Amino acid sequence: MNDELQIKVQAFLDGELPEAEAREIGSLLARDADAAAMRAELKHTRAALVGFERRILVPETREFYFSKIQREIEREEASASAPARPQHSIFSFWRRALAVTGGVAALAVALLVVTNFGPRGAALEVALGSGEAFTYRNYESGATLVWLSYPAENGLAENQPAATLQ
Repeated sequence: MNDELQIKVQAFLDGELPEAEAREIGSLLARDADAAAMRAELKHTRAALVGFERRILVPETREFYFSKIQREIEREEASASAPARPQHSIFSFWRRALAVTGGVAALAVALLVVTNFGPRGAALEVALGSGEAFTYRNYESGATLVWLSYPAENGLAENQPAATLQ
């Protein structure tokens, strides 16, 4: 017996066939032993399962219930095809705010370095412990001058003996 005939026997047993087809399958069951055995097996299987089936009552009509399922499927398909919107949280807000604040702070530091924020005007520095070097810095023009006093300027030459100088 082929699969199509088995399905028709099951549909005949469930009462799902039109009258003409049901008469045809009824006559087949009367003359074919395999079809009759199939019918008997399906009846015994149904009888065994009847006690184990639990009846589920749906509060809505069948059409309404399946229309809800259809709407849910369509909603999920529409949301899957739509571009995803980013989820905003308090952490993403703070991260963006700190990034902007950090950028402004970095810009302020760079501006201070570029404009050479520091003392303006001139300054005179003397090396401590020695009166032999003087440094002059002019911050406005960026000039630095260093004066060194040599022993020859004081009247002492290294190559000449001290007795000859008077």
